[in-house]
Amino acid sequence: MEKGNETSTTDFILLGLFPEFKYSGLLVSIIVSVYLIAFTGNSILILLIWVDSRLHTPMYFLLSQLSIIDVAYISSSVPKMAINYYLGKQNISRIGCGTQMFFCLTLGVSECILLTFMSYDRYVAICKPLHYPIIMGPRICLHMTLASWVGGALNAVIQTIYTMHFPVCGSREIHHFFCEMPAILKLSCEDTLDYEMGVFVVSTVFIILPLSLIVTSYTLIFLTILNMNSPEGRNKALATCSSHLTVVSLFLGPAIVIYMTPGSSHTPELNQGLSLFYTILTPMLNPLIYSLRNKDVLEALRKTMRNNLISK
Repeated sequence: MEKGNETSTTDFILLGLFPEFKYSGLLVSIIVSVYLIAFTGNSILILLIWVDSRLHTPMYFLLSQLSIIDVAYISSSVPKMAINYYLGKQNISRIGCGTQMFFCLTLGVSECILLTFMSYDRYVAICKPLHYPIIMGPRICLHMTLASWVGGALNAVIQTIYTMHFPVCGSREIHHFFCEMPAILKLSCEDTLDYEMGVFVVSTVFIILPLSLIVTSYTLIFLTILNMNSPEGRNKALATCSSHLTVVSLFLGPAIVIYMTPGSSHTPELNQGLSLFYTILTPMLNPLIYSLRNKDVLEALRKTMRNNLISK
């Protein structure tokens, strides 16, 4: 694919997803299909939680927020990648690149924080069921949501401004399909080692700390589940917890490799593959993971479809 003739000298060049891949058109078409599935699946899940009164609980409220983040997350990279490919362009302005980086960082950190709150919700529901209505009231859920978004935005503002202030020397080609921070740092003509150490510290706070809290919550949950007398209650608790742990593993695993291991050890292909996993595939899988094993969501879907058929 040829670069656009109107590329400004201050623009970056996004080389796209695996530019050396022979069947790049097929790959982009698959990614666009995944995007449509993710957008549809998360939108349906949000709609079901909104319209079905039985899903008006803290767990499903937090799940709806996760779906909103996933829709925004995948929309921050895929549409630009697809538009560039189908128009035969590769450029992205410096402002556009900074904006894309800001939203990706905001949504990524917000999801880390929200997943931690979701694990705490499950801990309270299973380990302290009598206190659950008091501890997880509507105001607390709203505060959790605001904390997730504000925490992600504050981190993203600092990281984006500092990353984009580094001067770029020579090639402005980004070996990626979107403006991810590690890929931008590789273009700098200054020594970014100190900043990368700062990124490592921040990643510890927003990745390892949430992961530690999640592991602690589920350790206590599993100990409680083992002491349950009701097989039905045990199976329901395990199903809910396993769904959440699957989402956590799919999202935080690749993020740890990208942001918490030395950048010099990463190839562009490795970074793209890992980023593809947690920015595109995970938003598609999340609604499937939560809905296919959740009787309440499936029943809400059947009820909504039945009501629509009756009304027609």
